[in-house]
Amino acid sequence: MTQASALPPQDAAMAGITLAGAAVTLSGCAVLHDLSLHLCEQRIGILGRNGSGKSTLLRLIAGLITPDSGTVRVEGCDPARDRKAMLAHLGILFQNPDHQILFPTVDEELAFGLVQMGMPKAQAQARVTAHLAQHGRSHWLGASVTSLSQGQRQWLCLQSVLLMQPRTLLLDEPFAGLDLPTQTRLVRRLATLPQRLITITHDPASLSGFDRVIWLDGGTIAADGPPARVLPQFDAEMQRLGGLDADADLAG
Repeated sequence: MTQASALPPQDAAMAGITLAGAAVTLSGCAVLHDLSLHLCEQRIGILGRNGSGKSTLLRLIAGLITPDSGTVRVEGCDPARDRKAMLAHLGILFQNPDHQILFPTVDEELAFGLVQMGMPKAQAQARVTAHLAQHGRSHWLGASVTSLSQGQRQWLCLQSVLLMQPRTLLLDEPFAGLDLPTQTRLVRRLATLPQRLITITHDPASLSGFDRVIWLDGGTIAADGPPARVLPQFDAEMQRLGGLDADADLAG
């Protein structure tokens, strides 16, 4: 797996993502409880059942929500307060591309992030044109995003993020809704990226080659460590729950 280049010594102290005692309550319900993490590995998986707090954690790291208590820092910055700095530090890929796409045409969508970072529109358009040509998609210039398949729209969202060259990518169930050939192509593309990847998934097998897996359960950390240790624990618990009557583990 491709590794990012070593950080300069002056950046080492602020490298990565740090949560200190972070808690989140949504609609009166506590979703994340007193989380403290330092995320610096190249490939990190976040695993858990529905409602465990995985997507809330990703949104918290991205600065889309703020903690009710505690702090979040990305490369030393508060992601909720310094949105422009976050464009260079973080990119996020949601599971549904239609929740991410803002513009009616492919080139407008690709150019938007570059313009937000301060690039002149003409230069951004030239960058987009060259990028599409590099990937054999020059015919996508001016194309309506509604003419693209779901897999193509997911590719568009990924390229929009990669054009901004962030240090970390946050991936929220990136393979949901994609057919197997499209999943295979996306897996192959992600494996070549030098960025740190933090991936939410329901599929433990997809995390076997990762550096670190964090298992969330009820908004707290059930296990955190290498896949060889965490995944068997997760699988055993899912097997145990599967043997119970439906929803017997949930509060009635």
